[in-house]
Amino acid sequence: MRLDRQTSGPRWRTRPDGREKVTGSLKYLTDMNAEGMLVGRVLRSAHAYARIRKISTERALEVPGVHAVLTHEDVPGLNGFGIALPHQPVFCDTFVRYTGDAIAAVAADSDEAAELALARIEVDYEPLSPLTDPEEAMAPDAPLLHPEGNVLHHTEYRSGDPDAAFAECAYVAEETYWTPRQMHTYMETEGGLFIPERSGRLTVYSATQHGLMDRRQLSRILALPEERIRVVSSPIGGSFGGKDELNVQAYGSLLALRTGRPVRVHNSRAESVRAGLKRHPMKIAMKTGCDREGRLIAHRVRIVSDTGAYATLGAEVLNFATEHVVGPYRFGHVEIEGFCVYTNNGVSGEFRGFGGNQAIFALEGQIDRLAELAGIDPWQFRRLNLRQYGDPGPFGQAIAQTDGAVQVWEALAACPLMKEAAEKGSAEKESAKKESEKKGAEGKGPDEKKSAAEPGRKEPWIVSGTGAAIAMHGAGLGYGIPDPAGGRLVLALDGMIEAVFGYEEFGQGLIATMEQMLVEQFGFAAEDLRIIIGDTDVVPDSGSSTASRATSMMWMALRRLRPEFTAGLIEAAADALYASGGERIGIGSLQLGPGGIYRDGERLLTYAELARSRKEPLVCETAFSYPTTPLERVGAHFLYTYSAIAVRVEVNRLTGRVRIADQYHAIAAGPVVNPQGYLGQIEGGSGMAVGFTLSEDALMSDGLYLTRNLDTYIIPGIADMGGSITVEPIEDLPAHDTYGPRGIGEIGSVNLAPAVAAAVHQATGIRVTRLPIEPELLQDTPFKSRKAVSANGE
Repeated sequence: MRLDRQTSGPRWRTRPDGREKVTGSLKYLTDMNAEGMLVGRVLRSAHAYARIRKISTERALEVPGVHAVLTHEDVPGLNGFGIALPHQPVFCDTFVRYTGDAIAAVAADSDEAAELALARIEVDYEPLSPLTDPEEAMAPDAPLLHPEGNVLHHTEYRSGDPDAAFAECAYVAEETYWTPRQMHTYMETEGGLFIPERSGRLTVYSATQHGLMDRRQLSRILALPEERIRVVSSPIGGSFGGKDELNVQAYGSLLALRTGRPVRVHNSRAESVRAGLKRHPMKIAMKTGCDREGRLIAHRVRIVSDTGAYATLGAEVLNFATEHVVGPYRFGHVEIEGFCVYTNNGVSGEFRGFGGNQAIFALEGQIDRLAELAGIDPWQFRRLNLRQYGDPGPFGQAIAQTDGAVQVWEALAACPLMKEAAEKGSAEKESAKKESEKKGAEGKGPDEKKSAAEPGRKEPWIVSGTGAAIAMHGAGLGYGIPDPAGGRLVLALDGMIEAVFGYEEFGQGLIATMEQMLVEQFGFAAEDLRIIIGDTDVVPDSGSSTASRATSMMWMALRRLRPEFTAGLIEAAADALYASGGERIGIGSLQLGPGGIYRDGERLLTYAELARSRKEPLVCETAFSYPTTPLERVGAHFLYTYSAIAVRVEVNRLTGRVRIADQYHAIAAGPVVNPQGYLGQIEGGSGMAVGFTLSEDALMSDGLYLTRNLDTYIIPGIADMGGSITVEPIEDLPAHDTYGPRGIGEIGSVNLAPAVAAAVHQATGIRVTRLPIEPELLQDTPFKSRKAVSANGE
């Protein structure tokens, strides 16, 4: 099966929330209003790094219409937040460490009053020299941004003897790669509505990927028991990891409790840029060697990751990158060292791909370079070194075994893009050979060849190339990190089948996927279902909607619930039919179906009728944890998804711009549950990867954002995605596999960058080491700048 926008069939269903989103009638949480609502605003730091001498709020409180001005003195509980390390101040009291740091918050009747109050808060700063280079921040004499030091996390992994192994290598590639500080650019910026209830509880309507974790953090900050806080977290207008951490929730909650009135907080785009999370910029140095036959022998890696001023999940992202710089390949000898470093730059954190994007760009770049040195076709070079069924994972850990790596390799090798590229390569070689024979020389030089017109093109300055890359990507949080899962099925008293899960819908199509699972696994009709998510008052702890885990966990939960819930419905139906004067029907002859209970194709009882026969709902619940490897290494993964991608690009040698013409993705992630959602996830991930590769970088200077809004930060549109995107899902899993469909929320984003880099090299002969690709690097004009001459990003 291949998926594209022309695909259709019985499993292509109308998305439950599709009409509301397409028509714009859906209200996101930041669209909400409440009677008596106040406007909340946050004052953020004027400096990237400074000592706070004094904060004065008297003049702000004098502004008409201002109801509260809060600082660190007004936090009743822990003045700190952070999923893993709660050390980011709610309000700074001694130091500010980046320009997104909060100093104070205001609640007022209007935007104008709130902004005037912010302007009247007086902060006496002692500016300090910001640390913006992670390498400099690790120097022994660098000022400490945190008492424990400037290195948040240090990782190491070693297998074999790399020093001795490199001496035996016939070919060695050594290179350093740089990746950008990418923004999430979700449609709905951070915000929410915060309502103090008459009962003394607080209701938080705010965009998050983990409402139960938000409730836990808010409980510590507000000094309130968790049961007095309700977090409603769906629907959300995009997240991609950026709303996994607290953002404005503490400020809205504190203001609402202080004023006793609802408070709405909603970041502008500029404030979201300033205070929101970004993808970790990384510098990855690699040295990789193989023998004369092309078999990988040795691999040495050094990763330096800029986490910015605070931790959030920087340590976990580094763990993931450390694992994925090994990837789907067999190496005899490996040595990896990683550093996640504090700086005074913007805070980096959770982002789709979670460090895999950076790691795979560097790793696949090495593979292409080694293949060229060894004189082996790069795709064949990969096949020679791929992990096989039965091999352990990148850390030598036990993993769920599949043939995914080989399956995606074979699928891509047979795809039209790769065949066209091979035919083109053969034609070019034959043409060069004939030209050489004709001239009695070696043929055209590289520059002359690249500037020549391609057959059938009118613009000789546009050249094209095809590149490919492969990846394995871990799902779930990994060993040693709490990763709960679970769910609940209920026959409610109104006859609806309720599926209750602690997930959030932020555009990924979770509701549609859950509906499809319930229809296919149980036989229900979509009209029978009521899906309840994202409300901490009613949902079980299903874990975070992150790490490509939600689909897997929903599937596993429903598989666990199915026997008990099915038996419960059928037994209740048999009792109800008998009680109504009917015959005693054997439960083995009854089946669940659309709208009710059936026997021999005839519906005997609707779910509504069954519910009316009962005094209480029928409830089944399950709780378990995401499967993990037994290897005791924090973050090591057990379940993996595999991807191979081919792209064709066109490079304009006058402007240096790269245009993606076509994409082909082969994905091994088990059964496809929701075809539209599957295709949408791969397309969406690919779109974010296009920006990561070609245009997106939140530039900073001295700790200040140079890119402050989307007018100067270029995100790709649909026209930048290429003429065609074809997705080939590989649904086969081994017979013994009990883990079902793997999540595909990230796999579409992780290996497009190296495929584009390979295609650019084929088109121009230039190797890319820095993302996004600088147009100057690819310009073939007499005016090429000194910067563009260097291919190593320096």
